[in-house]
Amino acid sequence: MFLPEISNALPLLGAVAILSYLLGSIPFGLVITRVFGLGDLRQIGSGNIGATNVLRTGSKPAALATLLLDSGKGAIAVLLARVLAGEDAAQLAGLMSFLGHLFPIWLGFKGGKGVATYLGTLLALSFFAGLAACLTWLVVAAIFRISSLSALVAALLVPLWLWLLGLPQMIALAICLGALIWVRHAENIKRIAAGTESRIGKK
Repeated sequence: MFLPEISNALPLLGAVAILSYLLGSIPFGLVITRVFGLGDLRQIGSGNIGATNVLRTGSKPAALATLLLDSGKGAIAVLLARVLAGEDAAQLAGLMSFLGHLFPIWLGFKGGKGVATYLGTLLALSFFAGLAACLTWLVVAAIFRISSLSALVAALLVPLWLWLLGLPQMIALAICLGALIWVRHAENIKRIAAGTESRIGKK
């Protein structure tokens, strides 16, 4: 009930998994900062390869480009797999592109926290569930001014939005991706609990 019907042969699904992982593994944050002449992103701020850390370089265009590309790679993997092979392949592509971002082979499996890729993947899988997640992020961010908390709450509520939208076949994937978001934000969770997590707009 909480998984899509498997309609494709395993070799095809295996190919989808590998290609989606490789697409997700592209470290756009590193590529963009080097193109913009901003140095090695891994030596800046938190060392994370995502858009939030790119913003710490002081370049909003570079951060925006990273955000769009990181979210886009998840969306593209899902949409291509859906068109070429169907819903089971689309969900597998979403999972593997997300894992590629978190654990990229090119960087010794040390990647980002996955929020942008997560949202792009979700928007491609279900636009309205993705929109609900984005709105959840915005509401929590407006109230608490903490980006990481916004992402954690959004990921936690996605299975509920999917259920309300009549999409139970996506819930297992949403729980899996959401759990990975929480695991990757373990240090942020500690800082939130201690009241030391950085706030949006605070220098």
